[in-house]
Amino acid sequence: MMMISSSSITSSLSLLSSSPEKLPLRNPIQRCPITYSGFRTASVNRAIRRQPQSPAVSATESRVSLVLALASQASSVSQRLLADLAMETAKYVFPKRFDSSTNLEEAFMSVPDLETMNFRVLFRTDKYEIRQVEPYFVAETIMPGETGFDSYGASKSFNVLAEYLFGKNTIKEKMEMTTPVVTRKVQSVGEKMEMTTPVITSKAKDQNQWRMSFVMPSKYGSNLPLPKDTSVKIQEVPRKIVAVVAFSGYVTDEEIERRERELRRALQNDKKFRVRDGVSFEVAQYNPPFTLPFMRRNEVSLEVENKED
Repeated sequence: MMMISSSSITSSLSLLSSSPEKLPLRNPIQRCPITYSGFRTASVNRAIRRQPQSPAVSATESRVSLVLALASQASSVSQRLLADLAMETAKYVFPKRFDSSTNLEEAFMSVPDLETMNFRVLFRTDKYEIRQVEPYFVAETIMPGETGFDSYGASKSFNVLAEYLFGKNTIKEKMEMTTPVVTRKVQSVGEKMEMTTPVITSKAKDQNQWRMSFVMPSKYGSNLPLPKDTSVKIQEVPRKIVAVVAFSGYVTDEEIERRERELRRALQNDKKFRVRDGVSFEVAQYNPPFTLPFMRRNEVSLEVENKED
């Protein structure tokens, strides 16, 4: 029979009478608070009410925000447009000069920093120079009026060609401006023009009609967009040799006639080249209207051929 001492009984009774916090639990378990669903929902609602809520945005504030966003975007676009405009303006404000000049008058002439036809100078005299011009394409239209340089006919023809260049074509392509603007008198006989599309033969009513043409950007080659205006024709100008005389000031019919006579007279003494039979002169104008007269570069040219041919 097992004997239990009185001291052991006293110790056990002492432990049982102690508070639960003082009981020496060997594996204590964290006490989890027990909440009822009703009390928990109320607590969550109170927490939500205590959270700061963003104020409602009024319709007026939304419109103002939209306007500010659009204004910011428009400002960015405007800055890009102004930068492009500045670059284009610089081509005219800071023009370039030809590599050489034959006289003091040419020394003051300048041309916009734009693409032009490709040529090389074969030789020059104190009165003219001989150039070999490489093939290039032009957009051309017949000018109204009986003279080549009256303000009405020149302005109307220029605007027709400019509209084609700046997007009035089958693919709405905006092309870069080039220089010079070329004007020539139309022959009275039938004249063939090799086009990017089938060959077209045009016949002028009389010799009082003129044609104005824009030199086309070389990057397009023969793949130029077709004009929407039927009065605009695309023509390829073949390689040729020309005699050129340059002058400043404003272009008038009287001045052109005088320059042509002087050029033909000077070429009569040329030992290597002569004017081709039946050719008419061309006038090239390099500068925009706001250019000072003494800085303008104008040219009268005649196609020539080698006397040995």
